Amino acid sequence: MNLLLAEVAQATQRLADAGVPSPRNDAEELAAFVHGVKRGELHTVKDADFDARYWEVTARREAREPLQHITGRAYFRYLELQVGPGVFVPRPETESVVGWAIDAVRAMDVVEPLIVDLCTGSGAIALALAQEVPRSRVHAVELSEDALQWTRKNVEGSRVDLRQGDALAAFPDLDGQVDLVISNPPYIPLTEWEYVAPEARDYDPELALFSGEDGLDLIRGIERTAHRLLRPGGVVVIEHADTQGGQVPWIFTEERGWADAADHADLNNRPRFATARKAMP
Repeated sequence: MNLLLAEVAQATQRLADAGVPSPRNDAEELAAFVHGVKRGELHTVKDADFDARYWEVTARREAREPLQHITGRAYFRYLELQVGPGVFVPRPETESVVGWAIDAVRAMDVVEPLIVDLCTGSGAIALALAQEVPRSRVHAVELSEDALQWTRKNVEGSRVDLRQGDALAAFPDLDGQVDLVISNPPYIPLTEWEYVAPEARDYDPELALFSGEDGLDLIRGIERTAHRLLRPGGVVVIEHADTQGGQVPWIFTEERGWADAADHADLNNRPRFATARKAMP
């Protein structure tokens, strides 16, 4: 074992003792970041090339600063995104939400599907859809100027149409034309603040986390926005907390013009997102 791998083992133990959920992964990611190699190449770093800055970044992660803030990058499906203070860090569980949406769009008999991403944050969802559904026309909206500093970097050179604004009033020019509306909105109840992981509570913007007493305030608003934007037969996909399974589909009722409202599980078999189809007239 070379020096770096020995230090990674020590760092892993330190991160585990600090309550970091994925200590080995994070210790290796930080080592790769500091030494400018891939995780699978750590064993190739010569002892003489060990960089003591590794312990500086390990201490930051030990204090529960998000890994992605330290490295400045987040991975999402096939993307590498720039992230940092002011923007919500995309989570792995959202990848299954996007996977469902991609399958749904591909199943549509539409040559150039029109897609809207509400509350885009880093742009992860919009960019994944633009990349994996090559002929799609993807539009995204974000309210926060702090977040948009990162979003603009990520969407530069892509086909994503990015706008700043309120998700509930966005894209009036697309009313009744959209094939898919997707969103990972804030959905944490204000009453749950103390139970949120330090990485999110202390570093993610509050605007991206909390939404009223039950966490569903913005989702209720997005229901009306999605209905306005979608064509008949168009689909909405919206992420929610696993504790809200069963609640969100009831927002998309037949009385409000929806059909086939359902909940879906993530890879851990926890209810993670709801879908519904705009009813035909």
